[in-house]
Amino acid sequence: METLQILGWIYLGVMLGGFGAIVILSILQINKTRDDEQTISDLRLQRQLLKEEIFRLSKRGKPAPRKRKYWKKKPPNPVKK
Repeated sequence: METLQILGWIYLGVMLGGFGAIVILSILQINKTRDDEQTISDLRLQRQLLKEEIFRLSKRGKPAPRKRKYWKKKPPNPVKK
């Protein structure tokens, strides 16, 4: 009878320990999930800001061409004899 009582206490301890482990692991996983969701939202905001900046920079278009300067042609050097 005493052996059955000891086995009962062991069974109860294993069950309570397993339940406690599940609860603790769930709490830790919830905290990790919150951190991951916060990181995802930060990265989405950063991506949106970068997209807006790229769109703003590409919207300017090409720069205007420069005006051509017309230089006077130099006379050819005289040939020395």
